[in-house]
Amino acid sequence: MDNTGPRKTCRGFVEDFFTSAKFLIYLGHALSTWGDRMWNFAVAVFLVELYGNSLLLTAVYGLVVAGSVLLLGAIIGDWVDKNPRLKVAQTSLLVQNSCVILCGILLMFVFQFKEQLTALYNGWILTTCYILVITIANIANLASTAMSITIQRDWVVVVAGQDSSKLADMNATVRIIDQLTNILAPMLVGQIMAFGSHFIGCGFISGWNLCSMCLEYALLWKVYQKTPALAVKAGQKEAQQQEQQQELKQLSPPGDLESSQSPEESSQPLMNEASGVAKADAPKRRGCCYQVSEPLRTLKAGWVAYYNQNIFFAGMSLAFLYMTVLGFDCITTGYAYTQGLNGSVLSLLMGASAISGICGTVAFTWVRKKCGLIRTGFISGAAQLACLMMCVASVFAPGSPFDLSVSPFQDLYSHLIGETTLPEADHSLTGVLANVTTPAPAEELPPLQSYLSVSLLFAGVIAARVGLWSFDLTVTQLIQENVIESERGVINGVQNSMNYLLDLLHFIMVILAPNPEAFGLLVIISVSFVAMGHIMYFRFAFKSLGSRLFLCCSPEQKVETGDSPSLPTTV
Repeated sequence: MDNTGPRKTCRGFVEDFFTSAKFLIYLGHALSTWGDRMWNFAVAVFLVELYGNSLLLTAVYGLVVAGSVLLLGAIIGDWVDKNPRLKVAQTSLLVQNSCVILCGILLMFVFQFKEQLTALYNGWILTTCYILVITIANIANLASTAMSITIQRDWVVVVAGQDSSKLADMNATVRIIDQLTNILAPMLVGQIMAFGSHFIGCGFISGWNLCSMCLEYALLWKVYQKTPALAVKAGQKEAQQQEQQQELKQLSPPGDLESSQSPEESSQPLMNEASGVAKADAPKRRGCCYQVSEPLRTLKAGWVAYYNQNIFFAGMSLAFLYMTVLGFDCITTGYAYTQGLNGSVLSLLMGASAISGICGTVAFTWVRKKCGLIRTGFISGAAQLACLMMCVASVFAPGSPFDLSVSPFQDLYSHLIGETTLPEADHSLTGVLANVTTPAPAEELPPLQSYLSVSLLFAGVIAARVGLWSFDLTVTQLIQENVIESERGVINGVQNSMNYLLDLLHFIMVILAPNPEAFGLLVIISVSFVAMGHIMYFRFAFKSLGSRLFLCCSPEQKVETGDSPSLPTTV
């Protein structure tokens, strides 16, 4: 008897998986995300180091990046829709990695000759280098946005085919890769800069992006070859048909125009309707004014198309979750330092947050199979809000610095009029951080109950990551399944713009109330925005399912309740 059959079957299964388009997308995404996370972490450190340990350049860079995506998100998405998939992916990849490599080389030059550049032309050469670094880095971020829309919002849908379960598994795997690289990549580049130098760190990131660009380019080509459906794009077909119709109209006699029209000419995509371009204005398209104003029309058409989507409230609910200080960013980390937590404890908390996020992605696939996609978002939102109640409780718990008698705008007012803060203590975040660097005597250590507030805060933030990431995956798949193929890019571009807009508002909120005594107020405002976001999602879910939203159904009943197990046919 030949016993090699099962062994060959198992070996063939493994080979098929590692050569499948799905695995190649995972591998390419891991390489791309690893480079992005290293660069995003390092560029902030580099800018702080270059400007004399000041946050000015970092703040300017963050403002430029957020403003660019906010203004150009719809235009980037429209460009993704109107061009072939392979061309968009390859162009975005080349532009992104080339800009990062160029930035790394420029930063190496600045680090090596900073003193000489400072002396030239009263420092204007150095200032020009700063402007170039921020500009090129911003272009790299815009290309990264286009790459994210192309791969995560379009290619993944096509590779999954009409299988909604496969799409959910792919989305969850991509998100797990994001969370792992978000922790491991900064750790690697941080160690290189700590034991080497910033010059070596710049060189390492440039070399990594050069090698990664070549590998990703080959992987994209392999995925494109293995998935013939990627060569067919709905938006391109419609554009070609419109161009052919216009050419026929120009060549046909005036009397034959009415007879040459077909009933299908009146059914145009939503983007064409929103653009408001009439057929009689075709000759004007060649004018200079038309070409100059085209980006503005595209921007307006993208936002109108986003508003008219049936998943509008679901997308808005996700954007509202960005208006929060309850995340592991620089704001929450700075507050933790003011409450006596050191870097070692914070690193452990960040690790726990990553594990919680991974649990959320795993829970998403399981709950979706049991209850359907729309109900998964409702359950995830309820779980997140329940966990965030611990954060609200931390505001009033023992050890909380929350004090309404201290004006939240005191530090901002003091900086504007040039006065100092309270004479008895420095209540600004900078002042508290400066005091944390000097260890206090043993007898002055705060009592144990003083850590109850910050413990409740981070327990709520970490636990809420399960519901947060599950909800994020739910909305992502709702957009993938309900937006037609010809508008997939522009809708996701507008969604990115909305996310950045709410993220900018949360930074403005912190600037207006930066002292630790006001952080409790920021927590309450953040939870309120999260609650408003989930109310929007509840409106969307109830409109989609009605009273059946509260009835958990079996997989066989999902077609009747609106949660189809397969993707809808795109227009």
